[in-house]
Amino acid sequence: MSSPKISVYSLSDLKNTTDDALPNYLTSLKFQQSHFLADVRLALGYSAVVIAGVTFYADYKLGWDATKYWTFWAVLAYFILNGALTYWIWAVEKGKIFTGEINNTLISIASSVTKHKPIYNLQVRYNEPGKKPQVLKLSAPFTRWFDSDGYFVATPFQHWLATQIPVVGKADPQKVDKSAGVKGQDQVMEARQNMGSEEPTGPAADGASSSGARSRKSKKAT
Repeated sequence: MSSPKISVYSLSDLKNTTDDALPNYLTSLKFQQSHFLADVRLALGYSAVVIAGVTFYADYKLGWDATKYWTFWAVLAYFILNGALTYWIWAVEKGKIFTGEINNTLISIASSVTKHKPIYNLQVRYNEPGKKPQVLKLSAPFTRWFDSDGYFVATPFQHWLATQIPVVGKADPQKVDKSAGVKGQDQVMEARQNMGSEEPTGPAADGASSSGARSRKSKKAT
């Protein structure tokens, strides 16, 4: 099924569509996604809604005088739960769009964008068994995987993830783009060829020019 068309001028649409595509790709590679962060967020949010609903219903049925004592505690609990929810979103989740593991390697990925800049930023943390935790900061323009009409194209996005994140590249080696390394080698060879074709400079060139001058002088003398 093709992806829905979005506005290429809406940063939120670009980010949300990309955020949704990332977990889908990783889970297709047998990454085991953890829903703990989302479950806690939903539990806090729904608990606050239930308290508000029950308080409203009790006040409607029993009246203010009969429920004002319980309303005080309900309102207090509501604000505590909302405060905890806000803290959870900003201090714990911190924009994480994926947490999970594959082959005992833990990985978490957080995304972000800067206002008025169509650049997708990722912060990747992964911890392979027996190794130190690694942190990667990646960024790429949305135009890399969105066409001019606003359709998301999965293949270049998957290539970018597999190339930039070693854990993903191991799980999907066919998507690792090695052209960057080849291009770099070609540039080195081109630079060497240019150096070989350039005219010599320095002492050797001075020696060559002086010998040429002596040769021209000897020809004039004869």
